[in-house]
Amino acid sequence: MDNSLKVALLGCGTVGSQVARVLLENQRVLQARVGRPLELVGVAVRDAAKPRAGIDPALLTTDAEALVRGGGVDIVIELIGGVEPARSLILAAIESGASVVTANKALLACDGPTIYEAAQAGGVDVYFEAAVAGAIPIIRPLRESLVGDQITSVVGIVNGTTNYILERMANEGADYTDVLADAQRLGYAEADPTADVEGFDAASKAAILSSLAFHTRVTLEDVSREGITGITAEDIAAAKEMGCVIKLLARCSVGEDRSVSVGVHPTMVPLGHPLAGIPGAFNAVFIESRYAGRLMFMGPGAGGSPTASAVMGDVVTAARNRARGTVGPGESAYSHRKINPEGAERSRFYTAMIVEDRPGVLAEVAATFARHDVSIQAVRQDGQGEDAKLGIMTHVAAHADLSAALAELASLGAVKSKIAMMRVEGD
Repeated sequence: MDNSLKVALLGCGTVGSQVARVLLENQRVLQARVGRPLELVGVAVRDAAKPRAGIDPALLTTDAEALVRGGGVDIVIELIGGVEPARSLILAAIESGASVVTANKALLACDGPTIYEAAQAGGVDVYFEAAVAGAIPIIRPLRESLVGDQITSVVGIVNGTTNYILERMANEGADYTDVLADAQRLGYAEADPTADVEGFDAASKAAILSSLAFHTRVTLEDVSREGITGITAEDIAAAKEMGCVIKLLARCSVGEDRSVSVGVHPTMVPLGHPLAGIPGAFNAVFIESRYAGRLMFMGPGAGGSPTASAVMGDVVTAARNRARGTVGPGESAYSHRKINPEGAERSRFYTAMIVEDRPGVLAEVAATFARHDVSIQAVRQDGQGEDAKLGIMTHVAAHADLSAALAELASLGAVKSKIAMMRVEGD
């Protein structure tokens, strides 16, 4: 009697091909870990005629829907990406009784609840460790290990492309456009890097992380977002002068009123912070909780092998559940917390502007900040002929209050430049 668990794979790109090879080449090991054999029964691709090393052409099909609806499939691995047709195929798999493993951050950030509700109704699993931070185990700790704790913040570098670019800019004093071109040549950045450099990729991951951490449904639309395209060598130098480096951070936090703030922004990170030294294309997630305290998870954030590792971890878990006739934890969204708009977010900020170098200007600037409830922590002033550059670090303030202060300052005759603003990590 064949007691193998049937696995269907949707997508055979960089990650999918690695997953297929693991399934085909490590059958004895996987059987030992699951307790039953895993059998790859089909791989859905766009071009079935294209040869794929190590994969039997008989496994390839261009009819993904027929593969997931064919009956008898226990686990469907979705590695197509994007919202459609991935969503329809996942729902078809669930309807057919299969558990699902996916790396699809965009779909989960946009419409995760539809998937979770279907899985709960169908009595199957949905696992998605590979959707955030590649090989780093972060979803499972939030979903299971820390579920008895109260998480107060999740802060992370969750996009390796931007981390690589910003590190090169900091180390070499190079401009953004030059480093981006190098990143594209080296394969760290896509030909169209928009999702990475404009923060969309990180924002999707932030929505997933905050949903898990705070037991509240957070979608991509709830995440305030700013990319790194406007970062200049001058910004990098200013951060260095303040004892910081610039990182694109996803920040998810709970306020005193228990409301949730979620955003992705270029942020000055003090050199003493654990995230400041994360190199190259690596990812890291820093968690603060009531009982466990501070925890950090770090590792490769992308690439075929690291992401395939996360996928296969989920496959083994889903297969174990299937073999035992049980399911793992589903969506935990009981809190229904308020999601704050961008203006309510609180942070420290750094602002820079060129002003007339004459008596009274600094006092006028400080008074403007004070009128909008923004407290100044430190000021740096450098003469530039008849003008001066002011660099101002604030204490924690609401983004809306700072924005109002900067709008008023921009109307002053003494301010001679566009005012730059950046968040600063820490209290």
